Amino acid sequence: MLRSYAPPASSVKGLALQTHLLSLVLGGARSGKSQYAEALVTAWPPCWTYIATAQAFDDEMRDRIALHRERRAQGWITVESPLELPAAIVASDGPVLVDCLTLWLTNLMLGEHDIEAAVTALETSLIAARTPVVMVSNEVGLGIVPDNALARAFRDQAGLLNQRIAAHAQHVVFMAAGLPMILKGSA
Repeated sequence: MLRSYAPPASSVKGLALQTHLLSLVLGGARSGKSQYAEALVTAWPPCWTYIATAQAFDDEMRDRIALHRERRAQGWITVESPLELPAAIVASDGPVLVDCLTLWLTNLMLGEHDIEAAVTALETSLIAARTPVVMVSNEVGLGIVPDNALARAFRDQAGLLNQRIAAHAQHVVFMAAGLPMILKGSA
């Protein structure tokens, strides 16, 4: 099983203590985005809410979920919310980490939900959130054009979702090889 690399503390030191009410952490697979996002959230006092959007349909995904859980320190409350992400955000009492938007989008698309209505509800929940929110999302549009209609639709919807959330965020970072590149806001 692959183990994640922990980002240097200096790469996030003091960042989360600024007034970022919404941060978006983008990147590809194994880019370090989840650990960077966790470091942002834990800079605020506990207790933290981890909203997990993954669904474990097979052993490999169960292993990935376990890896995420074992890496987190005490003080986390885990809320599993594969579809009702907006409600989970609004209900949270402490700093929130959403991991991840693209899995949430996958769940919506496979369940044939109204994507536009779901994203609008998510935007509304972010405006109503009482606590800081850090969202993780995959940047899937940097590769080749997918060879089937569902994959192309997913790529397009993920790009549009990321744009909409980034427009609301005070802080947006792109992770590559474990290194953060600030796209919006300050470090």
